[in-house]
Order: sequence, then C-alpha cells, then structure tokens
Amino acid sequence: MNLNQLLRYDLSLLICLHVLLEECNVTRASQRLHLSQSAVSKNLGKLREQFDDPLFNRTSRGLHPTPKALSLKPGLKNLLQHVEGLTISDEFDPATSDRRFHLSLVESSYPLLMPRFLGEILDAAPSITLYTEAWGRHTFDAMARGEVDFGITGKDLNPADAMLTLMPPKGIIYEELYQDHQRVIVRKGHPVLDRPWDLDAYLKQRHVQVRCDGSDRWLLDYKLAELGLDRDIAMYVPDFNSAASLCTHTDLVFTSPSHFANAVAKQLNLQVLPLPTPLPPMAYTLFWHQSQQNDPGHQWLRQLIISRCRHMTEIAAAEENR
Repeated sequence: MNLNQLLRYDLSLLICLHVLLEECNVTRASQRLHLSQSAVSKNLGKLREQFDDPLFNRTSRGLHPTPKALSLKPGLKNLLQHVEGLTISDEFDPATSDRRFHLSLVESSYPLLMPRFLGEILDAAPSITLYTEAWGRHTFDAMARGEVDFGITGKDLNPADAMLTLMPPKGIIYEELYQDHQRVIVRKGHPVLDRPWDLDAYLKQRHVQVRCDGSDRWLLDYKLAELGLDRDIAMYVPDFNSAASLCTHTDLVFTSPSHFANAVAKQLNLQVLPLPTPLPPMAYTLFWHQSQQNDPGHQWLRQLIISRCRHMTEIAAAEENR
C-alpha cells in the first residue's frame, strides 16, 4: 500500500466528486453537501488537478462527465460504501436518515407492488430518497458494483424455466414477493371474441410483445417452441403501457401478467381473456447483492418490502377462485 499516494487524496473531495457524478449539477450537489456553490467549484478545481483531467464539461443541460470521470464512478462508490461500512453504527434510524436507495424495477411492479410499501417507507423515513430505473440486462452487474441496492422483476418458479429466462449470478440473493399468471388483452369488439377461444385462435392472431430484460422472448415462447409452435409477433415495444395502448385501436393482442391486464383493461376499455395454454406462474422477486446483506439500512428497507408483499399471493389466489 502506497501511503504517500493515498495521502494526496482528501476523502471530502472524493465525496464531492461522487455527488457531482450523481447530480451533474453544481447547485444540487452543493445542497446535498451543505456547501456553497463556490466551495463545490473550488473542490472541483482541486479534483481536476489531482486527476489531471477536466472531469466535467459544462453544457446547456449541466455538467457532462468526461470518460475519465465515468471510469472513476463505480470504484468511487464502492470505496465510499466501504468507508461508510466502517463508520456506521449497528443501528439504522429511518426517522433521521437521509440515505439514498437505488432500485431497478420491471415496469409492471410500479402499480402492483410499490403502493404496498412506498407510503410506509416515506412516512417512516421522511428524508430518504428513492431512485428508480428500469430493470435491464445489466442490473445484476450494477448490484455487484454497488450501484443498485435492490431489483424487482419476474422470475420463473421452475428452475429449468429460469435457466431459459432469468438465472441470478453468484452473489445475488432473492426473495419471492408475489406470484402471477398470464392473461391476454384485446380491444372490445375484436373479431376473436365472436369465435371459440383456444390455442389455435390465439396463435392465429398478430401479437405485440414487450422486451423484458433485454430479450424478445418470454417463457411462453420457449414453451410453445417445445411444441413446435410460435406466435406471430407484429411489433416489439419497450413497455407494458405502450403495448396495451396499441391494442385499443388495432387487432393486436397482448399477453401480460394478470394484475396488469385487469387494471389496464378497466382504464382503456379492453377485454381480458385467459391464456389458452398451460403456463407455470411467475413470481415478482426482490433481488439484492450479498455484500448488502448485513447493512442495517438495507435490512430495514428489505424487510419492510418483503413483509408488505407477503400476503399478496394468497389474496390473488382467493380472487382467482371467485
């Protein structure tokens, strides 16, 4: 370890750089750091000298990080998390914490899961901030780098099916939150409503498909392929709401989780049909990295999310059997 090299760097400057990388705005960074804007600008000048790089370029939209600054971001966040781990107490007080949590969420979890726990989180911890982003193919890597605290997306319950769709890498821990089945959405007056609804009728339709986790194929497509069958996908879209809206004025059909299908059908005056082929349920699942397992704040938020979602599957099953 080169102590002379380490002594060149002031921890407060590294914290300033970390916040600037998150905000890309001197005013917002100064507010978070409880410093004046001129003090933040002076710190940035010192950082530029130490790293021998501009670090940020000014644009009409704020500060734009240089490639050097972007390369520092993951390691810098890990470093500060380790330092924080050495200094934080074994207790977490949500009432006084101003911590930021980063979550990567599949789109359909916003209307389904977030209302179950968001209000209680904000009531118990009025000064924390939740940053959310779309779940994607790089989410697990971001968790390993400490850039994402939690992720929620669908996971197939059968391990063999999960191998085809979503298998968490080593170091990722997960907990099931809610099980759901697939349903089919069509517009009111769709020609298919006047005919027998079976697998043959389903496969004769043109489908709109949402890319999930960066993939164009769902478990349904793999199961159909095992039977030598496939769907006619007319259009791929990035999110569930776009897919549903396209069904309102076309004959496209959309297959989605039942809770989303039921909710959006009421909003857009659509018709919900059963999926006419057996398909195992999927589970909305909470993911986190093992490095966060014993962090008090992480434990508090994790336990709250899990406990508030625990009974959703039983409620959904009761409604399904009515």
